[in-house]
Amino acid sequence: MIRYRLDPSDVSAVRFGISPLSELGLGLRAFRAPERYPLQRPWLERIAGVLPVLDRPVLAGLVDERRWVADFVNPRPDSPLGSIDDELRALGRISPARLRTDLERVHGSVPDVFVGRHEDVVDRLVRALATTWELCFAPYWPRMRRVLQADVTHRGRIAALEGVGAALGGLSESVRFDGRHVDVRLNSPIARDRPVQGEGLTLVPSVFVVRASTPIDDDLPPTVMYPARGQGAMWSTASHPDVGAVRDLLGATRAALLDALGEPASSTDLAMRFGVSTSAVNQHLRVMERGGLLNRTRYGRAVLYYRSAVGDALVRRE
Repeated sequence: MIRYRLDPSDVSAVRFGISPLSELGLGLRAFRAPERYPLQRPWLERIAGVLPVLDRPVLAGLVDERRWVADFVNPRPDSPLGSIDDELRALGRISPARLRTDLERVHGSVPDVFVGRHEDVVDRLVRALATTWELCFAPYWPRMRRVLQADVTHRGRIAALEGVGAALGGLSESVRFDGRHVDVRLNSPIARDRPVQGEGLTLVPSVFVVRASTPIDDDLPPTVMYPARGQGAMWSTASHPDVGAVRDLLGATRAALLDALGEPASSTDLAMRFGVSTSAVNQHLRVMERGGLLNRTRYGRAVLYYRSAVGDALVRRE
């Protein structure tokens, strides 16, 4: 358990924030132990096809078997809604000491994948996280963000009507507030006591937290990551589309391309697969991307296309 001790001024300075990078970092725990995150199973199924493209050694080196995640990928948000680009730029400036210390707190030593010239290690780290964001999170971030923002709005309303204490006490069964202390029950058997002392307490909702989490390093600013409410409805759909109607709507060629893009592919790959010219495929892909049915990302020299959440909804058959 960790106890955050709040003075009266600290209670009034409690705030909420959303961090895309922290959500990515916590999401790595679902990669490690998917059975612990049943509400995110639909997301894991959607991204299964892109996992081979990711830098798995780097991602695996950020989380251990206890599902502890290196603190540098769980930053405390500086604003109500952080920017992934800003957070990755900040991560790119991490010091060698901070990188080493955070990894040692998780693993006891620095994993081999992070051994080497600091600039090269950090460059690979940032590229691995950026690619993971683009392929696994960006297509679904609007949906995730809506759940997180709705949670903040709900708890902000409780704080306004019933006081900050009511909002703190309702975060999770693992979090208790007695008027001066915020106690967070963790898996670690070590009891820790941390005065807030004017640093502020930030509450961060997440769709990848089952109970509650805090930074491993007690010297970091006080932060509680807690499970966002409403996750159960995040992946629900109102109805299942008729395959024939989708073909009539898009045309046979675009419907076939959309069906094929459950896994990332380049226009060259698709042209060879369907026996048509690359330029013709590119024309269809650009139209579908503008229409919101596809996302794209650069991987090396190739541009990969893959279905967006809207595209997924059109081809789902279950």
